[in-house]
Amino acid sequence: MPDRSLPAATCDRRDHAMPMAPPDPLEPGACERAVAIFRALGDPARLRILCLLMAGERCVTEIAQAMGDSLPAISQRLRLLRGERIVCCRRNGKHVIYALADQHIGQLVTNALAHANEDGDTDSG
Repeated sequence: MPDRSLPAATCDRRDHAMPMAPPDPLEPGACERAVAIFRALGDPARLRILCLLMAGERCVTEIAQAMGDSLPAISQRLRLLRGERIVCCRRNGKHVIYALADQHIGQLVTNALAHANEDGDTDSG
C-alpha cells in the first residue's frame, strides 16, 4: 500500500503572502457566533432562501411562491436567519422585504455550494 502521508513542510508561513488577515478565532464569542451562523445555514430550506436573496430583495410572499412553501414556514425560517443577522428586512407598505445582511453571507453561500459541487477527488497531487 503506498504511503499517503503528507510530505514534510518545506516552506514557512512567512513565505506566503496573506491577502487578508483572518479574524482572530480567539476573540471572545467569535467561534460561537460562527457556529451559530453555520447552524443557521445548515438547513436546506434556509440555504435555498439565501440563494433566492442572492439575486435580490424579495418579500415573504415571493419567497414562499418561489419555494412552493407556506408563509408561516418561510416566516419562521426568515426569523431564524434574521436573528443570526444573516438577513435583514425593511417594511414597504404592508410588505416586509428581505435581503442578505451583507456581502459576506453571499460569498459564504457561493463558496459552500461551489465546494459541494466539486469532484471530491482529494487524493490527486
